Amino acid sequence: MSEVTKIVCNNIWKIFGTYPERTLENLDRSLTRAEVQEQTNHVIGVNDVSFEINQGETFVVMGLSGSGKSTLVRCISRLIEPTAGEVIIDGEDIMNFNDAQLTELRRFRMSMVFQHFGLFPHRKVIDNIIFGLEVRGMDKKERMVKATEVLDMVGLHGWGDHYPRELSGGMQQRVGLARALAVDPEILIFDEPFSALDPLIRREMQDELISIQNELQKTMIFITHDFLEAIKMGDHIAIMKDGAVVQIGTPEDIVANPVDDYVREFTEDVPRYKVLSVGKVMREASEKVKGSGVERCSTTDKLDSLIDLVTQSKGPLAVVDETGELVGEIDQSIILKAMDSRS
Repeated sequence: MSEVTKIVCNNIWKIFGTYPERTLENLDRSLTRAEVQEQTNHVIGVNDVSFEINQGETFVVMGLSGSGKSTLVRCISRLIEPTAGEVIIDGEDIMNFNDAQLTELRRFRMSMVFQHFGLFPHRKVIDNIIFGLEVRGMDKKERMVKATEVLDMVGLHGWGDHYPRELSGGMQQRVGLARALAVDPEILIFDEPFSALDPLIRREMQDELISIQNELQKTMIFITHDFLEAIKMGDHIAIMKDGAVVQIGTPEDIVANPVDDYVREFTEDVPRYKVLSVGKVMREASEKVKGSGVERCSTTDKLDSLIDLVTQSKGPLAVVDETGELVGEIDQSIILKAMDSRS
């Protein structure tokens, strides 16, 4: 199936200060963010960022606090107005949208889930979920059916008549997710949605969202400062520093080929064998694997899925591509090397 581009960001800038356009026009691109602030009293929030997001993928924007990730994502919805650049959704540059068009975009095509759940404390869970449907003017019976459906989807069957205060933090975040899903948006934006949760609950919510995404195939933008969360959630990851994107790639690309020390620090503690595929680490096929009866694996198989097979095999496994052609081999020594995160 061919990929369809959903969102394109071209040369997005956001400069905070009294005269952002003039500052950008006269900007010395060789200066650091700190030097620009010192010389102009303006702050670069987003620095000339460009990327594309495919329909149905989860695109993660990650970086440390102050890296510009939340500012960038708010520029995509124009909750923050970019100083310059294009934000193209389904072929339309939303920088040209008027207020009515922006309202329609946010109400019908896009939903956001934040770290702080933002639930209405005086409304029951089911009423929190139907809020967006009320705003749309959906029939009462129809919106109740939809709200109940998404309540079940996020694992909160039977909790509709409770108030948010009666729910744990993880359950409240499920309500926030259900409220976003209820309006059936094309685009879901998550701003560090799980960072306030305990580690166990956080992993549970990550797994829940992955499961929902596998079913619904929404276009998701997910902000995090946690690289392990980024590689778990993302089809592609954009890593930011000082307002700029320093690397974009699949989790495997970034773990295998960090572009600089900043990115390399994020990848140091990652279990490489859980991220890397066979095609990244295989060696040239030897005569041993060219005969019949040799166990085979694919270039796209993850290393951790092959540990038992490689351990039980008397020799290397033959590696084949998508056409079934022999392209290499892999054995226990290669996987053991990958399992050493320092390798």
